[in-house]
Amino acid sequence: MVLLEIICCRRNLNLNLFEEEVVLEEWVYHCFEATELGKLLAGDEVVEEKQLERMVKVGLWCVLDEPTLRPSMKKVLLMLEGTVDIPIPPSPTLF
Repeated sequence: MVLLEIICCRRNLNLNLFEEEVVLEEWVYHCFEATELGKLLAGDEVVEEKQLERMVKVGLWCVLDEPTLRPSMKKVLLMLEGTVDIPIPPSPTLF
């Protein structure tokens, strides 16, 4: 969750999106699915798009409710380094 908060520069887990209250991870996943990751950034931040996508995918894998689906810390580091491919994470609302 910390990685998603860092990406979004937010400490509040509830956001107002389309007049609904949603959890940060659901909003992040929505932006990921819609390929609108730029919405996650605050203001005029400049971030390399592939790096942002990699961080978002890793963050979404790490916040899954089912512990057996979460990657190990070793795998997280490899994914963040770009050493291994990161599969598309499942929607956090499915679990």
